This record gives sequence, structure tokens and C-alpha cells, in this order.
Amino acid sequence: MPTQLLFGTEVLLNGLMAGVLYALVALGFVLIYKASGIFNYAQGVMALFAALTLVGIMDGQVPFSHLINAVLGTEVHHFGWHINAVVSIILTMGVMIILAYCVQQFVFRHLVGQEPIILFMATIGLAYFMEGFGDLMWGSDIKKLDVGLPQGGSFWIEDNSRWLGFGNEDFYGFFIDKLDIVATVIAAILVVVLVLFSQYTKQGRAMRAVADDHQAALSVGISLNFIWVMVWSVAGFVALVAGIMWGAKSGVQFSLSLIALKALPVLMLGGFTSIPGAIVGGLIIGVGEKMFEFTIGPLVGGATENWFAYVLALLFLVFRPQGLFGEKIIERV
Repeated sequence: MPTQLLFGTEVLLNGLMAGVLYALVALGFVLIYKASGIFNYAQGVMALFAALTLVGIMDGQVPFSHLINAVLGTEVHHFGWHINAVVSIILTMGVMIILAYCVQQFVFRHLVGQEPIILFMATIGLAYFMEGFGDLMWGSDIKKLDVGLPQGGSFWIEDNSRWLGFGNEDFYGFFIDKLDIVATVIAAILVVVLVLFSQYTKQGRAMRAVADDHQAALSVGISLNFIWVMVWSVAGFVALVAGIMWGAKSGVQFSLSLIALKALPVLMLGGFTSIPGAIVGGLIIGVGEKMFEFTIGPLVGGATENWFAYVLALLFLVFRPQGLFGEKIIERV
């Protein structure tokens, strides 16, 4: 098998894995948009905040320690204990549920029936508030996140794919990150569970009714407050999963919130209301940007991964504005 083809196959596989990580962030956008018609600009910051909280709880860090020390003149930073990763994840999820309740109680409860642009502007304000609140609560230094997930290349895959080179000295087998494999499995399970939840449960049907019309949903007895708290809690869980995967991969730092920008092309391709579409869109973006960089990048000076996804999304917007799996646009003429 030619060396270029082997390397191209490896790039393809790594693109699929990267696409799954993009899709994990996009899932949070889809859930909230599907349930409330709100494009949640704060989803990327939610992933950052969840990862910061998880690291802080695991390391026994004192919340708001910098503020406490500045006001009281103390030097307290840690409680002196470390908490198990599983327990820390459960406690972090509790924090995300409290956050969901506060968002509903203090923000969106007062905006029922408002125009979508008003709700979108509220999420922008929420994003900046959460970013500053996370900084104040846990500090702005880069943190290492280790919850016990396997990382690094899989030697088993490398050893068992080496024969594809047929004696080629330049090919040592496919390099696939074990963390990406775990992320793929988790994303697949999440998609199945979320699709079943939205299609076959009473709460899932109520969620779709709220997205269609707030007032109509209220008129048939659906609790808007409960639905929004539930949806923001589930989106917080998805943000926690995404924060764990991205934090374990590149460290917990405030640039983590920018992964939301890469989720935008994923949403445009898959559709804002489709859970499976988020995965398909993520795979298309992940594979597309890696293969484009591998094949065309050397001809144009490289660094195409930064803009390829947005150009591809722009083309989709021209020919299919609702995305591959989005709701069909029906207009009365």
C-alpha cells in the first residue's frame, strides 16, 4: 500500500476522532435550542466552568480563595485533601444543576415570550458572567485534569496495523489517541440516550412543545420552569463531558471556552435541532479539516484548519440553510 495512502488513512481516522470532540460541544447547543428555541452562546463557557469546578473539587481547592485572602489577609488555598474522580464528577454535576436552576430563576423566567434575539443576548451576558465568575471562584491559572482516562497512542493499534505497510520502513502503524477512542464511545452512548429521551419520554415531548411555542405550551399545562431547568441541567452534563475530554487533552484553561466557536460550523452542517445531526456534522468538519490540511494545505502554505470549517459551513448555508438534519423550512406563499 503506498505511503501517501497509509498516511491519508491515518489522517482520516484522526479526523473522525476530532470530529467527535467537536460534536460533544455541539450537542449542548442542540439540546437547549431544541427545547427552548434559544441559541446558547454560553455553552463553551459552561464546558470551561464545569472543567474548572471538577479540577477544583478534585484538588480540594478553596472556592474564591483569592478573594478571601485579599479581604481577610489570610493565605488559604487548599483544604488539604483530594477527592476521588467519580465523586468529584457527581459533585460537579450537582453544581451544574444548581447553575441551571439559577439561570432559569434569575434570567429566563423573566423573559418568557420574548423575541429570540433577546434570549440570545441574555446568553451572551451569561457567558461573560460565567467566565468572570469561574475566574473569581477557581483562579485563572492553567490546570491539569486527570480523571483516569487513558491517554497517548494505542500501541495495540500501532502494532496490529503495521503490516499494512507491507515492509515499508516509513510506516510504523496508525497512531490513534486512546482518549479520542474513549470520547467516541461516550459520544455514541450520549447520542443514543438523548435521542431516546427526546422521542419517547413525556419530558422529551414537552421539551419539543416548549421550543415550538412558549405560550401554547403553558396553555396545555406544561411547566416552563421545570422544562428549562431540566434542559439546562442536561446541557450542563454534556458540557461537563466535553470539558473533561477537552481538559484532559489540552489542559483546563480559559481558551477552552473558544471551542464553542468550532461547534458553530458543526451546527450549521447538522442542523440546530438534530441530535444525530450534531454527530454527523462534527464528523464531517473533523474529517474535512484534517484531509484538507493533508492534501491541499501544503499547496497553500498550510494552516487551513483554522478557517476550513467556516468556509464549508458557509457553502452549506447557501444551498441548505437548515442543515442536513434540520427542520424543513416551510413558508406560506
